[in-house]
Amino acid sequence: MGQRHLLLSLLLACALGVQAGELRLVTGDDYAPFTDRKLPGGGLLTQVVMAALAEQQQTARLDWRPWMRGYKMAQAAEYDGTFPYIRTPEREADFLYSEPLYRVQQHIFSRSDETYEPEQLSALRGKRFCYPLGWQPPKALQEMVERGELTRHEPSGLDECARLLLLRRDDFFVADARLGETSLQLSGAARDQFHRSEGIFPSNALHLLIPRRHPQAHALLNEFNRGLASLHSSGRYQKLLDQFVQ
Repeated sequence: MGQRHLLLSLLLACALGVQAGELRLVTGDDYAPFTDRKLPGGGLLTQVVMAALAEQQQTARLDWRPWMRGYKMAQAAEYDGTFPYIRTPEREADFLYSEPLYRVQQHIFSRSDETYEPEQLSALRGKRFCYPLGWQPPKALQEMVERGELTRHEPSGLDECARLLLLRRDDFFVADARLGETSLQLSGAARDQFHRSEGIFPSNALHLLIPRRHPQAHALLNEFNRGLASLHSSGRYQKLLDQFVQ
């Protein structure tokens, strides 16, 4: 039995060593400033993920796919991981979560002539909510959708939401301050045509997800988390963040 355990340990170590140089990750576009091929380095969180891996001398190949397709492929362990996602009970059944890549505090963005606050959700009844396909909305809004009090429109990316608000096809969208402001800029419209709520929904964190069915899931997770911790302690994480929030 001792020799057998030794052999299995050696095989696992070899597999992990090969895996460390061949990580395959997937993410999607139109999530500026976090992920988008058009952004420097693929966006803030693409840079964070790659830098955290580099801290552990790991390299990775990154594929860009439609969000739902990439998620499903990662779920089936066709990829070693995907990002960035918030925690939900449904996802926890299939994925392990890294330590937070970034903490998101979501505001309500609307036209300047119709302002809303998270503390007064009753004002949103009967409205049309723009939130991209595959994204998980704040719990309070999801419950309103499920009760039929709110209609959710699901375009492919958040950039469309600002334009749809101006066309009055949708009434509001919800986003982190940086993400929402980027979408408003990309719409090409004057900033004073929009309003951002003062209040925020309870914060969520964005994570790297590793499929539970991956044979080295826990080892990969631990290694990534060590790299992310090193990125924070060295000050490089804050430097990356500062590049995108100036």
